[in-house]
Amino acid sequence: MRKIVFIFLFLIAIPVQSQELKCSVRINYDRITNTNTQVFKTLERSLTDFINKTKWTNQTFNENEKIECNMSINLSGYGNDQFAATIQVQSSRPILNSTYSSPVFNFNDKDFVFRYIEFESLIFNPNSYDSNLISVIAFYSYMIMGMDADTFTPKGGNSYYEMAQNVAVLAQQSGQKGWVQGDGNQSRYFLINDVLSNTFAPYRQALYEYHTALDLMADNQKQAKENIKASVKTLAEIYNVRPNAFLTRVFFDAKSDEIVSVYSGGPSISITDLVDNLNKISPLNSSKWSNIKF
Repeated sequence: MRKIVFIFLFLIAIPVQSQELKCSVRINYDRITNTNTQVFKTLERSLTDFINKTKWTNQTFNENEKIECNMSINLSGYGNDQFAATIQVQSSRPILNSTYSSPVFNFNDKDFVFRYIEFESLIFNPNSYDSNLISVIAFYSYMIMGMDADTFTPKGGNSYYEMAQNVAVLAQQSGQKGWVQGDGNQSRYFLINDVLSNTFAPYRQALYEYHTALDLMADNQKQAKENIKASVKTLAEIYNVRPNAFLTRVFFDAKSDEIVSVYSGGPSISITDLVDNLNKISPLNSSKWSNIKF
């Protein structure tokens, strides 16, 4: 597995906190046949503009402060302006004094059905439900902002998570899947409710501890590794009350490969307790944890 290489750039100032989005959108329509593909290309452009040009906050930020993210929509059905799809949402944030960006959020939503008429305007109104397309995209935009803010400040994402929850509550009237409790325990409903629940507060604390530990890599790799290990211990607190919790899976979907890379080079530390915690709280990744050697 390729190791993470940190290239230290002491003259580059990384912003303390970033808020708005710089999003790449991709529509995969390989499974759709016998139709004019132009509508898919139009949708891709429209969503790119919608996400990147919507004023999600009441603040103004520079280009280098925007959050790097991707949304990949994989279509499985299309007809009469109705789309059936999944959406993969990913985001990352820069690490201090390096050229490396760390993955923060990597989530695959398998219940994404929406209506879209080519060239229609996509406008977000935080006080109303207008379409499932707009609501799902707005929801994940705010989740990305919230998680990004949590990596810089303890509970820094509160206002963004509250906006995501507001989107979710308004969308419950739509009857579309993913918005209500009965739609499965790995839905948008549970994602936002678990993030805001005190029961899962260690998830958000671990996000902060983990990424501020990565920010130390340029100056003190050994201490950074110790702090990352401590962040995993923080996350393990969830296991004591909710083994196999949804949010621990969300965390490791973004972080498993990176954790292995961090502990595959540089100064060594004791990792016995780290590997024990990783195997306990994320046994599905045990084959990856076995690659952590020292």
